[in-house]
Amino acid sequence: MNIDKDFSRNIWCLLGLPFDAITLEQTAFEILSAANKHQSCFLSTPNLNFLCASQTDNSFRASVINSDLSIADGFPIVLIAKLLSIPISKRVAGSDLIEHLYKRVTTVPLKIFFFGGEMGAGELASQKINRKPAGLLAVGHYTPSFGSVNEMSTPEIINAINQHDVEFLIVSLGAKKGQAWIEKNRHQLNAPVISHLGAVINFFAGSVKRAPVLAQRLSMEWLWRIYQEPALWRRYYNDGISFLGMLSCSILPYWFWLKFIQSEASDQTVEINILNELKDTKHILLTGYCTYRTISPLREAFKKVVVENRDVVLDLKNVTVIDSAFLGLCLVLYKHLTASGNSLKLINPNKVVRRILKWQKVNNLLSTN
Repeated sequence: MNIDKDFSRNIWCLLGLPFDAITLEQTAFEILSAANKHQSCFLSTPNLNFLCASQTDNSFRASVINSDLSIADGFPIVLIAKLLSIPISKRVAGSDLIEHLYKRVTTVPLKIFFFGGEMGAGELASQKINRKPAGLLAVGHYTPSFGSVNEMSTPEIINAINQHDVEFLIVSLGAKKGQAWIEKNRHQLNAPVISHLGAVINFFAGSVKRAPVLAQRLSMEWLWRIYQEPALWRRYYNDGISFLGMLSCSILPYWFWLKFIQSEASDQTVEINILNELKDTKHILLTGYCTYRTISPLREAFKKVVVENRDVVLDLKNVTVIDSAFLGLCLVLYKHLTASGNSLKLINPNKVVRRILKWQKVNNLLSTN
C-alpha cells in the first residue's frame, strides 16, 4: 500500500494494535482494488487471541502493525472498541470476507491460492471452489510439512507459489507462524494480497463447519468452534484469563476516564512546530488536542517526515489530550519509520497523556520518555 493511502486510513489503536474502522463491503473493495492494480496489501484479522498474544510477543505485534489493513475479527474486539469510543460497530471476520468474495456475481473471479492447512485440505477446498466458480477461482494449493518458518520459506516453496497467477494468497499455519511467514516472504511473493486466514481452508474443505447463523448473531461462535475442535478450549481459556487482566488494568480505567473525567473542548485544534533539527532526527513539537477531530494536518506532516529518512521525536509537552485515532496514526508512522531503520519517540507527556499511553499499551512500543 502506498504512503498516501496508508496515512489516510481511518485507523485506531486498541491495546497496542491498529484497527481499521471499515465494513465488510469496504474491506472487499480494498482487496479487489489491490488485486486489480497489483498493489501490495497485507491483510491482518486480529481477534482476541491476536490481542492477547501481542501483549507478550513483540514480533507478532509488529506483524499486525506492519499490515496494510487490520480488521476486527471478533466480538470482544467490537465490545472493547465500543467501550473506548472507537467507531468499530461490527466484526469483519476473515471467513465472512472470503464468503462474501466467493458469492459475488462477476465474470472476473479473484484468483486465490491456499498455502498450509491440514494435509489434503487445500486440494479439497480448491476442488469445491472450482466446481462452481463464482467470485473466486482457486489456481493452486501447497501444504508444507510441519517445520519452522525458515523451513517453509525455501526458494523451492516460494517458486511453487509464484509460478501460479495468484491475486490473493490465503495462508493457514497458525496465527503466530502464519503472520511470521508472511512477514518473512511477502516481498518475494508475486501475489498482491496476502492474509493469514486460519480456518478458511478447513471451512471450504468441509473438515470444519461454520457456526449456525444464530450462534454467529449471538456472538457464540467460539462455543461452536470448541465443539468442532475440542483442543481449542485451552486457547480460549488462556485468552479469557488474559482478557480479564486487560479489562481490569487497562480497558475499564480508560473507559471510566472517557465517560466520567475527560472534558470536551469545543475549540479543539493542534499545532505543529518543527524545533531544532539535527542531521538524523526530526523534532516535532505538538500543541493542543491530538484527537480524531484535529489530526488531519498530522496526516500530511507524518507523510513528509517518512520520506526524509530520519528518526522522529514527537514532543507532547504542550499536548492537552490524545485519543485512539492519534495513536493509530502514530502506529502507521512507527510502521514506516521502522521499515526504513528509523525510530519514533514520544517525549514529555503530561499525566493524562501518560495514562492513556499506558492504558493503550503503547508506552514501551513508542519509546516514551
